[in-house]
Amino acid sequence: MKKIVFLIVTFTILILGCSKPKVISIDRNTLLNDVKVLAHDSLSGRAFSKEGNLKAQQFILRSFQEIGLAPYFGDSLLQKFDHNFSGRLRQRVFPIKKPLDDLSNVTDTLVGGANIVGMIKGKQEKSIVITAHFDHLGVKNEKIYNGADDNASGTAALFTIARYFKNKNPNHHLIFAAVDGKEVGSLGAKHFLKYDTKKQQIKLNINMDMIAHSDYDPILFASGLHHFPELRDPLEAVESEDILFLFGHDDPDHKAQSDWTFSSDHSVFYKEDIPFIYFGVPDHKDYHRASDTYETINEDFYVEAVKIIISAIEHFDRELIEN
Repeated sequence: MKKIVFLIVTFTILILGCSKPKVISIDRNTLLNDVKVLAHDSLSGRAFSKEGNLKAQQFILRSFQEIGLAPYFGDSLLQKFDHNFSGRLRQRVFPIKKPLDDLSNVTDTLVGGANIVGMIKGKQEKSIVITAHFDHLGVKNEKIYNGADDNASGTAALFTIARYFKNKNPNHHLIFAAVDGKEVGSLGAKHFLKYDTKKQQIKLNINMDMIAHSDYDPILFASGLHHFPELRDPLEAVESEDILFLFGHDDPDHKAQSDWTFSSDHSVFYKEDIPFIYFGVPDHKDYHRASDTYETINEDFYVEAVKIIISAIEHFDRELIEN
């Protein structure tokens, strides 16, 4: 009898040890097509306050409406804001060598932007805010900076992640925020938090910025554990058979890695003492160049990266509720 029990236990351990990661099903074609739309020449690089940016806003708004996301701010998915560029724009605002021509010498110029924010209501009042910026660099020297990886990839991922969770009845409110103005100082993310009267309920910000381009080793990074080590267990539960999922780029004293703590919109949440995890890839040869087009992203890598992020959100939604 003991021998039979031993064999059963051994067989069970072997079966569990050979189990594959949970299969996450998403619509690959729709995800990729959404990137194509956002990175199309007709949007002229989605520069903040420009016509192409407005077209992107309208596409994102329609997508959120079709998914059936509920408004988070009042009764509208659209959170408009104005910004006054007082005096000459500082060159450091723009992460390219020179400021964009059409904004380089403005003085006291009031321009408009907008976030598109929707939510899936959870079982309790705590929330996870999932962000991706949709603006990019526009047109410079008659070249369109389409920003397929930066950051049509993160924006399109918002749609796919929202579709995945739409009927999942999550524990937390899942707030999906397509934010504007990252390339000119994270204006949209700042506006989001400035007017969020429920920000004390935010347990975590998950930010996606450049998740579709890996020229060499297929590596996706999750950054933030140096600051928030308590988030490690949910991330360590995430598995992938196809790409390397690593942690890092968050320690200012690490000599071999750049620190991404202030590299994107998650920095705004960090400054408000809100934990964050930032998903991204290292800078690549097409970063902030006109060559960042749909043709230069890595489709298989991108699809798997989105599945990893979905898995991470599932683990956070389950495990953060216990803390």
